[in-house]
Amino acid sequence: MKGSTAIDHEKHTRDFTDRMKRIVTKEYLETVCRKYQAERGYFAKREFVAVFRRPQSVAIVWKQWFTKQAGEYVAELVLVENESTYLVDHAMVF
Repeated sequence: MKGSTAIDHEKHTRDFTDRMKRIVTKEYLETVCRKYQAERGYFAKREFVAVFRRPQSVAIVWKQWFTKQAGEYVAELVLVENESTYLVDHAMVF
């Protein structure tokens, strides 16, 4: 999320699967980040909610707050096992 806040494509996508890297181009990341930062602000407090373990992946969910918008949001991340490491295959804040 630090890469998203800084709109740093290389940092943001460093641990992405190839599938996610095809989706999150430099231009796409910049468009999405500028939009959420203008509307909601930056990521603020985050509170862990749960981990969901699957045979070959892990889904993690947090409560997420922003600096400019009141209310609680959901941040979620899906990690898939790739050889001896985990890579991000899905991420969303809503």
